[in-house]
Formats: sequence, structure tokens, C-alpha cells
Amino acid sequence: MQQISSVNNKLVKNLAKLNKKKYREDTGLYIIEGFHLIEEALKAHKKFKYLLGSDEALSKAEAEYGIDLSAKNVILINTSISRHLSATTNSQDIFMILKIAQPKEFNFNYGKWVLLDNLADPGNVGTIIRTADAAGFTGVVLSPESVDLYNPKAQRAMQGSQFHLDLIIKNLGDTITDLKANGILVYASMLDKTAKQLQDFEKEPQLGLVIGNEAHGVSDFVANLSDEKLYIPIKGQAESLNAAVAAGIMIYHFA
Repeated sequence: MQQISSVNNKLVKNLAKLNKKKYREDTGLYIIEGFHLIEEALKAHKKFKYLLGSDEALSKAEAEYGIDLSAKNVILINTSISRHLSATTNSQDIFMILKIAQPKEFNFNYGKWVLLDNLADPGNVGTIIRTADAAGFTGVVLSPESVDLYNPKAQRAMQGSQFHLDLIIKNLGDTITDLKANGILVYASMLDKTAKQLQDFEKEPQLGLVIGNEAHGVSDFVANLSDEKLYIPIKGQAESLNAAVAAGIMIYHFA
């Protein structure tokens, strides 16, 4: 086990930069923190680049997860470094560095998928992914313009679901083309004169469900590629539903 005691250490400085999208893209690495996320990563047999933690946190990781504290990629850090690395107010003083693993090619020939069209809020993205996992969906596809999947806030909101289902960053036009080529219907959620109420749709054994940007909704390009448009009726006076809440209602309708 290594030990680092200064926030000015080169490795610590570089790892702290992983809270920024550009550095994640440059290095192909991302950071998660907290015992629950790290436990889920280990359950999914993810190999970590580094595991950093306080003496107490690493002792717990050894006792509960069987972490080999003698390994060179396990690093003992102090509270100052923990605060420097953390993206939360109350850190649990344990961090894992993982490789970003996006498949170069993916065949959408089966399953139920949520397609996120330029979503901007990491909390919404993480919550939708967690909901899709809970409902037994196959995976979630994020358009390249959506918020970064490896954003720390998005990672926390997923609560480990990122290790349970397929998460793909891919052009939605290509994704919808692939789904339809395999006989999978694609529904776009949007307020439109031609849209039908959610209740009018039966469950499908396989489908793609498009959720649009929080402010602008589903893009015209994606909507025109979809097989059907649907909406959730508003019975009260609220103008609209939060994107993650709306997605949850629709996901479970088709689960």
C-alpha cells in the first residue's frame, strides 16, 4: 500500500481533475466515491485503477470487501486529500478510479431501452438510469450532447445502477435506426398535437422510449424518426413534470 500525505502530490492533483469532463475525456478515467458505489463496482467485478482512502475507510474495505491493502494501487490518504478529491459535502473518505469503458459498436437487437435526447441535468440522468434499472430495462442510451455520464453527480444519483445495465453514448438517430431495423418500436415522449396519451399504449416486449431535454423536449429530428409520440396527461395546474419523474411514470408503464 502506498501512502500520500500532501494535496500537492502530482497523482492527487491529477485525480482531483477527474471531477471535470475534459480531464475524464483526456485520461479515459473517472472517479466514484463512497462505500455504496464502490461496493457495487466490486460486485460487478470492475477492476480499479486506484483505490484511495483514510486508514479507517481502507480497513473497512478490507474487512467487508476483501480489498488487499498490500496492493500497489491501494493508497492511504489523509483528510485534507479526501476533501480535495471529494465532490460531496460529507465525504466517506474513500475513492475509486475506474476506466471509462464504452463499446465501439453495439447491436440493438433486443430489449427495452431509454433514449436520452440532450438531457442537461446530471441528477435527472442518474435518476432515470436508476429507475430503468429498477424496472428491469436493458439499458439507457445517451446522446453525445447529453450531460456527461461520468459526471460525479450523475454517478451518485445512479446509486450503483450504472453497473447493472448497458449504458451507451451514441447518436440517437443511429440508435433509432438500429432499433427499428430489428423490429423494435420507438416512442417519443412529447407534447404534440399528434401525440397519444400514455394510457393508450399497451406494454411491449421490446421498445425504445425517448426522453427529451428538460427545457426543449425531444428534438424534431428524433421525433420524426420515432414510430409514435406519447404524453402524460396533466390533471392539475402544473405546467409540466420533471423529466426524471415523467420518465419514471413511462418506464414503469412499459415495464
